[in-house]
Amino acid sequence: MTNVLSSRILLRPTDLERSRAFYRDDLGLAVYREFGPWEERGTVFFLGGGFLEVSGQADGPPAPGLRLWLQVEDVAECHRRFAGRGVRIVREPVREPWGLVEMWLEDPDGIEICVVEVPADHPLRYRP
Repeated sequence: MTNVLSSRILLRPTDLERSRAFYRDDLGLAVYREFGPWEERGTVFFLGGGFLEVSGQADGPPAPGLRLWLQVEDVAECHRRFAGRGVRIVREPVREPWGLVEMWLEDPDGIEICVVEVPADHPLRYRP
């Protein structure tokens, strides 16, 4: 396989400005770059080890199987912030049987987003 040097999720929303505002303002993702004509500009957000590009426009919502998984330091803090901004929280934060703390929300097009915290005692934190 070829070495992958960078990665990006390409998201084509039904309403570009609404989705750009959601990811930038409501979720608080940092902008990596913007491109194209100002009124139709695409926005690339930092997304941990990769990027999320919100650009173009789709006639309908994306495929129902699409999900985003975002690991954060503190799910409870994210919950407070998102609730205060009116983000649609589908499921409150819960510590799952597998040990992760997960909260689920939706973007304006109904894309499910899992916000995950890896607790200090979780095996993913163990590095031999």
